[in-house]
Amino acid sequence: MNKQKIDRIFARFAARDPAPGTELDYTNEFTLLVAVVLSAQATDKGVNKATPALFKAAPTPKKMLAVGEDGLKKHIRTIGLFNSKARNIIGLSKKLVEEFGGKVPHTREELQTLPGVGRKTANVWLNCALGKHTIAVDTHVFRVANRIGLCKTTTPEKTEAALEKTIPDKWKRHAHHWLILHGRYTCVARKPKCPGCLIKNLCGFPQKTG
Repeated sequence: MNKQKIDRIFARFAARDPAPGTELDYTNEFTLLVAVVLSAQATDKGVNKATPALFKAAPTPKKMLAVGEDGLKKHIRTIGLFNSKARNIIGLSKKLVEEFGGKVPHTREELQTLPGVGRKTANVWLNCALGKHTIAVDTHVFRVANRIGLCKTTTPEKTEAALEKTIPDKWKRHAHHWLILHGRYTCVARKPKCPGCLIKNLCGFPQKTG
């Protein structure tokens, strides 16, 4: 896909939604990190149902440690993989208290030293919390980017690298949110909603539904 077409795609996304953000609910930098960890292989809607009481009880790493792993599990048991997620959240809370003064670090490298925080989670947090021009590749971004022709890649890592090169700098701040939302509500996995698609005439997908 040429640069002009890519620019037109993101210009249309921006015209419709100039400043998209995460659909996860949070109250501060720490609870945002917890919410992103919980959202792995789960829906934002499901996470948001479980977190209000949790974030009221544990809005800081120190208070999360006071809740404890068993207490945390009671809050998040409706979320997939809650056992391992509880273990990781307690682990990252402990590390934040012991090594970072109870604050979430502001670099990808430091974030990725925390239990349960991989590159995608770090990129989401950096983008949402600090406005960094990171591109987090989840299943929606991977599917949409390859389907519409922004890239032809086989892994999330390769997709991130490709999008970093092809997306114009002026769109990078919100790029992954536009792609996530497009994949979540329009360019869905099984039967994309092509008839009402904002970028239908710019999309390279050969099997449009209408």
